[in-house]
Amino acid sequence: MESLHPRIRVLWIAQAAIAALVVGAALVAIDRWFTDVPTAILLGVIAIGVGLGIAYALRLYRVWKFELQPDALYLERGVITFVETAVPFVRVQHVDTQFGPVERALGLSSVVVYTAGSRNADVRIPGLRPGRARDLQDTLRELAVESEADDAV
Repeated sequence: MESLHPRIRVLWIAQAAIAALVVGAALVAIDRWFTDVPTAILLGVIAIGVGLGIAYALRLYRVWKFELQPDALYLERGVITFVETAVPFVRVQHVDTQFGPVERALGLSSVVVYTAGSRNADVRIPGLRPGRARDLQDTLRELAVESEADDAV
């Protein structure tokens, strides 16, 4: 089983911190326009949100794994709800490599595997180095083509 690059934790922690700050901003708005919210509660909510976000990101990093098996891409992930996914290569429609500005700044990419048969049936593997993401994209594409040829018989 292959793990994600350790820098993905920075991205996940940053996302949690931003979410905590948004909740804090909402509390400030409530304080300003509706009712008094004590500063201690405001700071406590932000601190708890950031703390839970850090714990969640660290735990998610430990459990997020993927593997190329003989006939499928296998993924394990999740903190509260653990998810195991097997994507048969014959179901793969196309594979993209994506990286947003924050991922680019961290030197990371994601691979998105789009599958046939279901609405929004795509699988995202975040936190890969760009070279590894391109290699995985190429490998998945080749395996999909090979399995399609085998399945067509």
